[in-house]
Amino acid sequence: MEAENRNQPHNDKNKSDKIRLSVIIPAYNEEERIKETLQSIDAYLTKQPYNYEIIIIANNCTDNTVKVISEYQKIINHLKLFDIKIAKPGGAKGWAVKRGMEEAKGEYKLFMDADNATRVEEIENFWPFFNKGCNVVIGSRHIRGSHIIIPQPWYRQILGRSANLLIRMVLLPKIKDTQCGFKAFSSKAADKIFEKMTIGGWGFDMEVLALARFCGFKIAEVPVRWYEAGKSRLQPAKVAKDTLWELFKIKKNFLTGLYKTKK
Repeated sequence: MEAENRNQPHNDKNKSDKIRLSVIIPAYNEEERIKETLQSIDAYLTKQPYNYEIIIIANNCTDNTVKVISEYQKIINHLKLFDIKIAKPGGAKGWAVKRGMEEAKGEYKLFMDADNATRVEEIENFWPFFNKGCNVVIGSRHIRGSHIIIPQPWYRQILGRSANLLIRMVLLPKIKDTQCGFKAFSSKAADKIFEKMTIGGWGFDMEVLALARFCGFKIAEVPVRWYEAGKSRLQPAKVAKDTLWELFKIKKNFLTGLYKTKK
């Protein structure tokens, strides 16, 4: 095995056979975009001097997503597919990520979006923070050093910025971008945080970060490059409404002590 990059997390030589990084991707009807994403991830990870796994959680897909991924399992190493059927009010991306975290075996567990808006190679900038003792490292589009290569439509930018401001005021005052779909956790942090998760919709990002603080884990927010993938099926107004509801639900959960009673 090649010499360890100094920016990669420290690793005991006696544990070199362990999986270092698990990459988790929730996917809903992604038969077109998942191909390029898998190719990009595979091209990067095959060059790294550590063991890894790629986990796709296909949730309630009604297109050929599962078939496409199954074909790629023949040519991409360490690619695992879980075809699940979770349908709950408020969306299911969060539940898919939770399932991926439960299945992952890596010392570090990263989840990213199927549209490849933030490329897997951004993980390079996360290792120094893990080495310094951080338990959770998240990508951010709204801090110095970030690069929006292809921007979102103006109306989505306005909604996103407004939502981030409200989230900081109500729940997470020091985090500039809670909704970027590129977040990594140490195995210990992932296990403790996701077992307490109650929100499966778009607000799950906010909840896991609030839970990280609640559990005493150190969080680092790191600038990333971000590409608007286009072809989004999201309805911005509905997503904003649902996320707002979930924000206050999370706040209520803390005020009523719900998270203290969970595992």
